[in-house]
Amino acid sequence: MFRTICTSFLLATISVAQQPAPSKAPAPGSPADLLQQGEKLSREGKQDEALALYRQAIDKAPRLYEAHLAMGQALDLKGEYAEAREHLSKAIELAPADSKPQALRSMAVSYAFEGNAFKAAEPEMEVFNTRLAKSDSVGAAETCNELARIYLESGDPDHAYKWYKMGYETVAHKPDLSDADKNLWLFRWESAQARVAARNGKAQDAQQHVAAAKAALDKANNPYQAPFYPYLTGYVAFYTGDYKSAIAELQKADQHDPLILALLGQAYEKSGDAVQSKNYYGKVLELNVHNLNNAFARPLAKKKLEGGA
Repeated sequence: MFRTICTSFLLATISVAQQPAPSKAPAPGSPADLLQQGEKLSREGKQDEALALYRQAIDKAPRLYEAHLAMGQALDLKGEYAEAREHLSKAIELAPADSKPQALRSMAVSYAFEGNAFKAAEPEMEVFNTRLAKSDSVGAAETCNELARIYLESGDPDHAYKWYKMGYETVAHKPDLSDADKNLWLFRWESAQARVAARNGKAQDAQQHVAAAKAALDKANNPYQAPFYPYLTGYVAFYTGDYKSAIAELQKADQHDPLILALLGQAYEKSGDAVQSKNYYGKVLELNVHNLNNAFARPLAKKKLEGGA
């Protein structure tokens, strides 16, 4: 019995010892503390207050790349893109090697806010080449898809197709890709072709690719990818003029995704329901995230609510 007690105590001691030490809170008023407070305010949509704290952080630590990155992202959310890119450029300059891709991708997102795909391509290509040089074919393929989305949502389906194809071919060369992952990437490739066809007004081709995407998704058996299917069907329905189906499908998709909310707003607008349309555009502006989907959705929603075409 004594041995059992001792063994239990020893195991408990080892378990406690193996627990990671809690992260220490930054000192009040330190650059890290100011940055943390600013990020919370930014998520709440209080960009001016967040920017004031980021400026204080930069005054105290001019080479803190995270502060320049956060500053640029907050300025993008305000629509002050030129100033945002000044800070994002500084973040790229100061970022350590392992964080540089994040800063470069944030710059691409900044250009996506303005629909400038060709300028967004420059930092994306740098990330792509870096990942390719490290034989990270999956990461390189994801970068291709990211750039393709920027082209597609900026109204250039031809360049989008080129980069989606590049992404699929890049990952196809990975020798140890599992069957599940092969089907996952096939799902992404077929989904991409469906969306490109829809944007080109080729409804029949789009539906054929939707069917192929569904078959690949079923074979992949990946529950984390399943929510992307109603986004795909809703997207295709919207861009082929079937607004009723678009609304039905998009309502099954992620309702915290600003692009999906913007598509719903447009679908209701096309259907003549101005009240619901404004409701969804308003929901877009409640999401204060700096990512591609918001870069596509936020300027549109803002323009619509201000009475723009």
